[in-house]
Amino acid sequence: MDDVKLLLTRFADQAVDGLPPADVDADVARGRRALFRIRARRRTTGVLCIAAVTTAVFGFGNQLKWWGGSDKEVATGGAPAKAPVTPTSATPQSEETISTFAGAALELVPNTKPWSTVACTLVPQGWTPKTPIAADRVVLTPPSARTSDDQATLVLRSAADAQSLSSVRVTQAGGKVFHIGTAAGREVGQVKLGERWLVVQLPAEHPGWDDISLQRFMASCSVS
Repeated sequence: MDDVKLLLTRFADQAVDGLPPADVDADVARGRRALFRIRARRRTTGVLCIAAVTTAVFGFGNQLKWWGGSDKEVATGGAPAKAPVTPTSATPQSEETISTFAGAALELVPNTKPWSTVACTLVPQGWTPKTPIAADRVVLTPPSARTSDDQATLVLRSAADAQSLSSVRVTQAGGKVFHIGTAAGREVGQVKLGERWLVVQLPAEHPGWDDISLQRFMASCSVS
């Protein structure tokens, strides 16, 4: 009770600063009435005592400002309530997908080395011919593939007749007719150059090779 009385006294001292005498008397009277009610209920729970103190404080004509404003926790010793934080999801950055073969981008570059009766002015960058080179057949190996891996090679050959293809796609450009389809599970392109056919067999897995790149590659070739 002494602590409660001391608390009321402090609030009363702060409340009377700058108030007219009439307001002071009225506030003191209200404070006494609140103190009387507290004494009458001293045997009640501590919760009722705190409620009586709160009533007495607000009874001082609302002259005191409560600590921290209405949006803060009061007389509890707790931290101020914090607004919930909405997690922000980072927008994943898009990654450019490049058609590659074993990590190397497919790019056709000028061919500076002679082959055989099958010759091309363009070659996939980094791809090299297996040696020895046959008279009518060239086998190109990609940069990172083993030379013994036939499934990864690109095979060019000269043939008297066209190869039978399924799912054929036919295009015409530069006076040449290009046939692209499938044979024995491998993608194959062929074009008639003079009296003979150039037949190009793609690797079993051929990322980067599409109809346009294959047609452009075949258009740079000749057979003799």
